[in-house]
Amino acid sequence: MADTTRTVFIEGGGETLFLKRYRLTVVEGPDEGLSVEFDGRRMLMGVSPDTDFVLNDPSISRVHAMIEVDGAGYRLIDRGSKNGCWVGNWRVKDVYLEPGDVFRVGQTRVRFDIGDKEVDIHFSSKNRFGSLLGQSREMRQIFALLERVAPTDATVLIEGESGTGKELVAKAIHDNSKRANGPFIVFDCSAVPRDLIESELFGHKKGAFTGATANRKGAFEEADGGTLFLDELGELDLDLQPKLLRALETQRVKPVGGTNPVQVNVRIVAATHQNLEELVEQGKFRDDLFHRLNVIRVHVPSLAERREDIPLLAQHFLDAAAEELGDEPKRLDPAAADYLTLLPWPGNVRQLENTCRWLQVMASSRTVLVDDLPPELQQNEPSSDLGSWETSLGLWANQQLDREPDLALLDCALPKFERIMINAALRKTGGRKKDAADLLGWGRNTLTRKMQELEL
Repeated sequence: MADTTRTVFIEGGGETLFLKRYRLTVVEGPDEGLSVEFDGRRMLMGVSPDTDFVLNDPSISRVHAMIEVDGAGYRLIDRGSKNGCWVGNWRVKDVYLEPGDVFRVGQTRVRFDIGDKEVDIHFSSKNRFGSLLGQSREMRQIFALLERVAPTDATVLIEGESGTGKELVAKAIHDNSKRANGPFIVFDCSAVPRDLIESELFGHKKGAFTGATANRKGAFEEADGGTLFLDELGELDLDLQPKLLRALETQRVKPVGGTNPVQVNVRIVAATHQNLEELVEQGKFRDDLFHRLNVIRVHVPSLAERREDIPLLAQHFLDAAAEELGDEPKRLDPAAADYLTLLPWPGNVRQLENTCRWLQVMASSRTVLVDDLPPELQQNEPSSDLGSWETSLGLWANQQLDREPDLALLDCALPKFERIMINAALRKTGGRKKDAADLLGWGRNTLTRKMQELEL
């Protein structure tokens, strides 16, 4: 596999991953004959229409598995599926694939092949772009893209779950563009009543309708010379989409009740949590508008896809909350940071930020412990989307090796996960050390010694 991927570290910072395109072909199952080529660093497969390789097999989980490419090759990783991933007679959680390998998900067998065309994926050397923060490869890949795209006037389509920070991405693009001194106007397509949305977008003339007591500029005119951010674009009414398309193509808008179009100069950045291609297929979104917007596409990962960033983000949010409150920032205990890293976070970054605001006010000491976390988080089990503790360890270790190739992992891996397991045992037993020690297969004295060593 050494000749199929390689990582090059660039002098002065940053790195580039070179990989060859690969193809997945269904050789047995309901989708037999389906064959798709991929060239990204990560792809998801499952029955969900939001995955990259959609399979119509009822025995497959919604998001069943993923293939992730790193400097060592192409990794098939189970995402906590019910029926697992199989290579030959072995059920696997995390395995490198070889060309020609056939793996099974549910009742579907898929062949993995590698092509000849090479693709390069760039990663920024920085862990920040504008107000965006992250040290994971997922975010550094986005930063590298934004560093190239922001200075241009290219239209950008941002995709991602609610709470992932799509508006922050849009603002960072604007702030790093040649329009940075111009206005940044946010227009939420889901927040404006249907009968007012045309007026809010394009403006209106006095007397155009009941309540129009004066001329009013719309979002396009307000954004003249700057950036217009169209949030939740998938919610835009189908009848209004042709008018939006015309405005994008001509940079001219006609206010409601007006006769003369108004010339504007705006850059468009749009965002959605929906799958626009699926909406196009359903006839709920215009194909021509989708292609007009789909120039540069940025997928913002969920927090579960960038767990490496959680401790960094959590401390950042604690610091920000302390500054806002005029208080001294609190610090995360390592065990609390580990615990936060393994939670599911359905509300993504927004939920983590709100949790840290709560902790800055409610935590009883300057150091945030696991016991200080909101009760609803303490009741959560560690996330199962990584499949198992074995997979969690594997992903964490690979992240460390990707970032610091010479790191002696064994020196830090065992204490890290001993802390996690001890805290989990203590939570399950309500803090009773003897019962926790029994769960871990230790004597009570051993547990006490370990807790002292780990400063728990």
